[in-house]
Amino acid sequence: MWPSVPILYNVAMSPKVCSILMLGSYLVSFLDAMAHTGCMLRLTFCDANTINHYLCDMLSPLQLSCMSTYVNELVAFLVVGIDIIVPSVIIFVFYGFILSSILHISSTEGRSKAFSTFSSHIIAVSLFFGSGAFMYLKPSSAVSTDEGKISSVFFTKTFPLMNPFIYS
Repeated sequence: MWPSVPILYNVAMSPKVCSILMLGSYLVSFLDAMAHTGCMLRLTFCDANTINHYLCDMLSPLQLSCMSTYVNELVAFLVVGIDIIVPSVIIFVFYGFILSSILHISSTEGRSKAFSTFSSHIIAVSLFFGSGAFMYLKPSSAVSTDEGKISSVFFTKTFPLMNPFIYS
C-alpha cells in the first residue's frame, strides 16, 4: 500500500523539483513554438489575410498558404502527439497507482470520498487532453472550420470554467 501522500508531499515537491518542472515546461513549450515558427517561416501566403477563426492557433494560418502545408501539418501532428500522448500515459499510470490505493482503503466512506475526488480529476484530465487530441490530432482535410471553432472554444474557454466545479 502507498504511504500517505500529504506526509511525503513536501519531500517530493521541494522547491528544487518545482523549479525543474517549471523550467522543463518552459523549455518544451519554447521548443514546440520554435518548431511551428520555423515551419511557418518557409511558407508563402496568398492575398487573403483574414483568418476564419476565433483565435490564431498553429493550424489556422495554414489555410492562407499558397504552398503545400504537408510538412507543417506533419510537424504539428508529431509535436502535439508527443505533447498529448506522453503526459497522458504518465498521468494515467499514476492514476492506476492512485486507484489501486483507493481500492485498498478499508472504510466505505473513505473509499467513496477518495473515489469522488479521483473521478473528478480523471474526468478533467480526460476532457482536457481529449479535446486537445480531437482538435489537433487529425488530418487538416478532416477538419471543418466550424468544427475547429467549436473545439477551440471548448478547449480554451469551457474547460477552464469547469475547474471551480471539479475542485470543490
